[in-house]
Amino acid sequence: MIDAKQLGSRLRKIRELCGLSQEAVAYELELPRTALTNIENGNRRVSILELTKLAEIYKCSPSFFLKESEESRAEDIMVVLHRVLPEKMNDPENKSSVRRIVDLYREGTGLLKMLDRVIYAKVPNYAAEMKSAGTAIQQGERVAHEERYRLRFGDAPIRDIAELLSEQGIWTAAADLPDSMSGLFIHNQSTGFAVLVNAGHGLERRRFSYAHEYAHVLFDREQSVRMTLQKNSSEFAEMRANAFASAFLMPSGGVIQWLNSIGKGHPSRLAQTTFNVADGSATETQIRPRSGSQAITCQDVAVLARRFCVSYDAAVWRLKNLNHFNSAQAHTLLSQKEIAKRHIELFNKSSQPRRPEQEFHNQLIWLVVEAFRRGKISRGRLLEIARKLEIEGEQLLEMAETTRIS
Repeated sequence: MIDAKQLGSRLRKIRELCGLSQEAVAYELELPRTALTNIENGNRRVSILELTKLAEIYKCSPSFFLKESEESRAEDIMVVLHRVLPEKMNDPENKSSVRRIVDLYREGTGLLKMLDRVIYAKVPNYAAEMKSAGTAIQQGERVAHEERYRLRFGDAPIRDIAELLSEQGIWTAAADLPDSMSGLFIHNQSTGFAVLVNAGHGLERRRFSYAHEYAHVLFDREQSVRMTLQKNSSEFAEMRANAFASAFLMPSGGVIQWLNSIGKGHPSRLAQTTFNVADGSATETQIRPRSGSQAITCQDVAVLARRFCVSYDAAVWRLKNLNHFNSAQAHTLLSQKEIAKRHIELFNKSSQPRRPEQEFHNQLIWLVVEAFRRGKISRGRLLEIARKLEIEGEQLLEMAETTRIS
């Protein structure tokens, strides 16, 4: 049971997470601001009626304030989301979808603790001040290069970005989010780092969103929640994350290598200097590629997009930013998107779409089986988590029992 000081501290924290002032909350409670100050400092008891009213203001149940600290910290996520996503969280079906993912994050974190594994991801912190859009973009591209080097990817395509994040201890999943939101980054003491992307978006866009939210893990971890919305795309933090995602998924070296492999990407004129060993002189020769041979077509962009598993638009802008063509040519290529789409469809006819949450589910299934194998959870607990994962409980139990230590 928590005391008045703990309760007051929790009430203050939740108010701040919701972005409300003491004056605004005191007005709703029909109390002087000093009374609310005394409540939050633990110097005044809060009545049941006041607690019920506070629960209405903060969009949660009265019992939420009285839960054990760790559980309460996990619930903070829902309080914040309710505040920043009112149009979604006020819909019972949508709220249930996000709550389910958050609940699974908490289940996974609890299993990690049982198995004595580290909760927090071991990824570097690249937090840095941004004074301009140019600085933000440079930071994103520089860190993308450093992360590729750290993770030993070189210039190769990253085949499964969700799996990569998961391997570093970041919870990753896809959830039903508003169409205007491509992703969400959550940093919570009880769950660690978590990333949600929009399950309604296509594979290539989800991959870009995973990389984008990964940038927030690397740069913006002091925030408890960070949303990627259409309306905040001009913020420096979002520009930095977009620059990171583009360079992380499409490294300049890899793009250049691919262009060279198809004989493109060179300037219209190449100056070649030959050293003459006999007299120490040098001879310069102009090499002119065949006319039109260096033009990058919508088909080329489509193949590049498929190679790095990004959207056609993302590939166009990456090539433009690497100075392989100008803005006018970029817009021409974008106008040919439907032609490129048909080309990509030819490649993808045999591809089977992957369940958006598959990597996250695989993580939890492994943790459940391992916890059961070590005797950390009961049969009933295993079946309960299986229900939350929406998988056949008896099948999971049978698999777990075959691995259990006798």
